[in-house]
Amino acid sequence: MPKPWNDQVLVGPSAIGQGVFAARQFRKGQTIGRIEGTVLHSLDEITPYCIELDEIRSLEPAEPFRFLNHRCEPNCEVYSWDEDGERDFLYLMALRTIRAGEELTIDYSWPDYAAIRCKCGADNCRGWVVDPAQLDNLLRREQAKRDRRRKRSKVMT
Repeated sequence: MPKPWNDQVLVGPSAIGQGVFAARQFRKGQTIGRIEGTVLHSLDEITPYCIELDEIRSLEPAEPFRFLNHRCEPNCEVYSWDEDGERDFLYLMALRTIRAGEELTIDYSWPDYAAIRCKCGADNCRGWVVDPAQLDNLLRREQAKRDRRRKRSKVMT
């Protein structure tokens, strides 16, 4: 049962663990909330929840938005509000109308070296949690791995 976080969102069980759900309807382009958390300055501190702020800093989101799940066809996106040239304020915005009770999702767009298999179930699922621009590169690398394994298994038989 989702627990109310505020009048905007709920946190509760989703198909892949915890998720964030709309507590009310949101219109396309509407800001759902500010993503707050801890700014990390070291690559050693980064976790899967982190959102890149710039080349050297990441944001470890606090609840509730740390539970935003990936979807290849997301209904939300993260945008920044820059002050003094620093990307410190992140917000979650609706990409389309979102109904009350619907899970809020974003496209993680991870770099190909950090990609994992996707379980989002979207009609246009890429099969990988990866930046769409890097998908072809990832697929070529995966095919090369399969080819190498096939060659090794032929040598052993």
